[in-house]
Amino acid sequence: MTGEVPRAQPPPAAVGRPAPWRRPRNPLRRPTDVARAWLGPVLAVVLLAATPTVALLVGDAAHHRLGQDARQQARTRQHIEVVLVHAAPRHPEPGSDEARAARYPVPVRFTGPDGRVRTVEAEVPQGLPAGSTARVWVDDRGRVTEPPLTREQVRNGALGWGLVAAGAVALAGAAAYSAVRYELERRDLAAWETAWARTAPRWTSSA
Repeated sequence: MTGEVPRAQPPPAAVGRPAPWRRPRNPLRRPTDVARAWLGPVLAVVLLAATPTVALLVGDAAHHRLGQDARQQARTRQHIEVVLVHAAPRHPEPGSDEARAARYPVPVRFTGPDGRVRTVEAEVPQGLPAGSTARVWVDDRGRVTEPPLTREQVRNGALGWGLVAAGAVALAGAAAYSAVRYELERRDLAAWETAWARTAPRWTSSA
């Protein structure tokens, strides 16, 4: 043979070839199949964006609210001395860590913010004799109460509310996923029943 050998030519480009990110057309694929395929990824993206945002907003709101409560409590509560009317019970294991942390309710007497002498029940350390003193927190009405919230309690409370909000978003996402899946399956069954109602008479007549 004589003459030049022709150069190899690239194969012709496929006409109408779908893009890599698009699935080829399938006449059996229903709209509900497409929705079902996209449901999980779309919901995952929404949850990834919404969960930290909601947790941050709820945690910030809780921190602001708890901070207000802590400041209000600090203004209206006092740590005062009271006198035991009766002796406090003794712990079964005196000297132990549990005994040092134990508190027992006993009647105590003190002078309230209004100048009146009050006798109420308050929790005091174990083993104190009658007539001894202890310190308790009282509010501006002279009622025995808890100490004001600390910064750590405010921070922990806000963190807890943020975690609760994050869990609520996750549960809402799971519920939405289940509800949409159920609705898609219900539509598929309804469409199948409609198609069968049109097809069954023809099969019966041909038989």
